Amino acid sequence: MKTINIAIVDDELLFRSGISFILKREPDIKVIFEAGNGNELLEYLRASEDLPDIIMMDLKMPELNGVEASKIINDEFADIKIIALTSYDSKLFVANMINVGAAAYLVKNTSPDVLLFTIREVAIKGYYYNDEVLGIIKDNLSVLKESKFSFDSEPLTNREREIIRLICLQYSTKEIADMLFINYRTVEGHRNNLLLKTQSKNMAGLVLYSLRKDILSLDDLMA
Repeated sequence: MKTINIAIVDDELLFRSGISFILKREPDIKVIFEAGNGNELLEYLRASEDLPDIIMMDLKMPELNGVEASKIINDEFADIKIIALTSYDSKLFVANMINVGAAAYLVKNTSPDVLLFTIREVAIKGYYYNDEVLGIIKDNLSVLKESKFSFDSEPLTNREREIIRLICLQYSTKEIADMLFINYRTVEGHRNNLLLKTQSKNMAGLVLYSLRKDILSLDDLMA
C-alpha cells in the first residue's frame, strides 16, 4: 500500500487540526506538514526534500491566499496535486481554482468519507471532479475556451488526440497500450509530449485542454 503524503494549508487552526485528526487515522495517509498561509507552505516546499503528494488548500488566507499559492505551486511543483477545501462554493471560486490547476474542489461541510474518497481518487487518477464541479465547468466552458493560453501553434495529431482522450478518461498506460496495440513506452512518450504540447502541468490541465478543444465532452467525464 503506497502512502499518500498530505500537506494541510488553512489559517483556521481548529479546522486544520480536525482535518489532520481525520487523516492521521487512515493507514494509507500521512500528514507531513501543516501551514497557516501560502507563504509558509512555499517556504517549506522550497526547503524540503520530503514533498507532499497532495495539498489540501484553503482559499482565503492571510499573506498569500490559496489561489495565488496554487498558481505558484503549479509552476514550480507541477507533480503536487492540489485539492481546494474551502467555505466558498460559488461558481466563480470553483472555476478559478480549476483554471489554475486544482485537481479537486471540496467545501468544508464535506463529510469525512467524501474527503477520504476524493484524496484517494486524486492520488490514483490525478484529479476528481464530482457532478457539482463538472456542472460548474460546463457552465463556464465558454470562458475556459477563451483562456489566455493559445494552443493552436502545435495542433495534435489524430493519434495524440486519441491518447489524450483515453488519458483523461483515466485509463492506465498499460490499458491504453493494449487498446491501441502499441508499446507501453510509446504511450509514456506520448503522455510526456502531450503535457509539453498542451502547456499542461498535470492531469487537471490535460482535462481542461481536452474540454476546450472538444476532444472530450462533459458527458464523457460524467459517464
